[in-house]
Amino acid sequence: MAVKTSQWDPSEYLDSPKAIAAYLEAAFDDGDPALVAAALGDIARAIGMSQLANQAGVTREALYKALSPSGDPRLSTFMGVMKALGIKLKPRAA
Repeated sequence: MAVKTSQWDPSEYLDSPKAIAAYLEAAFDDGDPALVAAALGDIARAIGMSQLANQAGVTREALYKALSPSGDPRLSTFMGVMKALGIKLKPRAA
């Protein structure tokens, strides 16, 4: 008998600021920039790409490109997205 699977979409579970912050913190803890960008993409889909792009001061197309698997967001885009999400980065010693 074949195993039936379904695709899991994390954006369906990012329904509160606390969930978003925890998801992003886990991505940062991993340390992989591509994973952080992917997590931001999941968050953007959960919130609404157009709305987040507008709040971050970039076009929707630029945000899609920056947060795509092959994207490499500029620091200004990253900081704009973080500000739009209401999330502050706080450096701390490793």
